[in-house]
Amino acid sequence: MQHATLVLEDGTTLTGQPFGAPADAVFELVFNTSMTGYQEILTDPSYRGQAVLFTASHVGNVGINPEDYESTAPQVSAVAVRALSPDVSNWRATAPLSEWLAMHGVPGISGVDTRYLTRTLRDAGTMKAALSTRGTSADELLAAARAWPGLDGRDMVREVTCPEPFHWTGDAADHWITGANRADGLKHVVLYDFGAKRNILRHLSAAGMRVTVVPADTPAADVLAMQPAGVMLSNGPGDPAGLPYAVDAVQQLIDADMPLFGICLGHQLIGRALGGTTSRLKFGHHAGNHPVQDVRTGRVAITAQNHNYQVDIASLDANAVEITHLSLNDGSLEGMRLRSRPVFSVQYHPEAAPGPHDSHDLFGEFLTLLGGHAMA
Repeated sequence: MQHATLVLEDGTTLTGQPFGAPADAVFELVFNTSMTGYQEILTDPSYRGQAVLFTASHVGNVGINPEDYESTAPQVSAVAVRALSPDVSNWRATAPLSEWLAMHGVPGISGVDTRYLTRTLRDAGTMKAALSTRGTSADELLAAARAWPGLDGRDMVREVTCPEPFHWTGDAADHWITGANRADGLKHVVLYDFGAKRNILRHLSAAGMRVTVVPADTPAADVLAMQPAGVMLSNGPGDPAGLPYAVDAVQQLIDADMPLFGICLGHQLIGRALGGTTSRLKFGHHAGNHPVQDVRTGRVAITAQNHNYQVDIASLDANAVEITHLSLNDGSLEGMRLRSRPVFSVQYHPEAAPGPHDSHDLFGEFLTLLGGHAMA
C-alpha cells in the first residue's frame, strides 16, 4: 500500500496512511484542538493556504452532511489525523470524509503521532510543510516546503471572496437557527466577504438584519451608496498586511461614521485602519475553548477562535480606542471599540460553528448599535 509522507520545513518527517485525494500539497501546518465540528472547520475559508492537524484522536466518524458547511467546499490544503474512522454513523451523513476530500482534490494523512506534531508546532511555532499521498520523496517535499512563499504579506482573500454582490436568503442549515433566513429584517446590513463563514450570515439574519454580501474589493463609495444601516467585516484567511485595499475601504467607512462590526480578519483590518499594526502569533489560536475576558465587566466567555495574526495593543491610540476583551491564555487583544464612533470588533468567532455559544449576543449588540432591537 502506498504511504503518505508529511515533511515540515525543519526536516521533521512522518509517514502514515493516505486518504482523500492522491496528490501533493504545500501549506502552513496548524493544529486545532476542537473535539467536534471537523466539517465546519475544514470548510472555514480562514484556513485557505493551511493544513489542519486535528488533536482529537478519532476523526471522520460522522461523515459529511449537506448542512454543516461554512462554505461551498473544503478550504484546507490538507488534513492530518491520528486515526481516521473506518465507519460513518450519522443519520445526516451523505459521504465519508475521505471520499469527500478526494472529490475536491484534498489529500490527507492518518496514523501519525499528532501529539508529537502538536508539541513541535507549539514549541517551534507554525511551520511550512508538504504532504504527498502519491509517493513523492521526502527530499522533494522538504525542498517544496522550504521554497513555498508562505502566507505572510499575501492576499489569500481573493481566492475565497464572492465574485459579485448577492442578498443572503438562507441555506440548508437554517432550521438550526430560528429566523436564519427571515425576510423581515429591521435593518439592512452590508457584509464584506473576506471569506465569511455562513454562520455569520445566519446569525445576522436571525438577529433581525437583511444582509447584502459584497466582494472584498468593493470600494467604500459603492457600499455607502447602498445606504446600509451598518457594515459587517467578516473573517477570512491570511495576513491583513496583504490587504491594503481593504484597509483603505475600512478607513473610509470609519471616516463616514458608518457603524461597523468586525470579526477575526475584520477586527484586524479595523486595527490597521486605525493606524495600528498586526503581527503573527507563534502558533495561532485554533480551537473552540479559548477563554476571553470582557475587561469592562470581568465576565469570561469561552470562545471559538481561528487566526494566526493579532492586532498589537501597544500600537493603538488609547485615547481613541477602548480595549474591551483580552485572551486569558496569552493576553492578546480579543476585542475593542472606538470611543467616539460606532465601531467595535472581536478577534474570536461569536458565531462559533463549531464552538460554544457564549457570545451570540454580539449580533444583537450590533443590531442595537444600528438603532434596532434583537428579534426573538
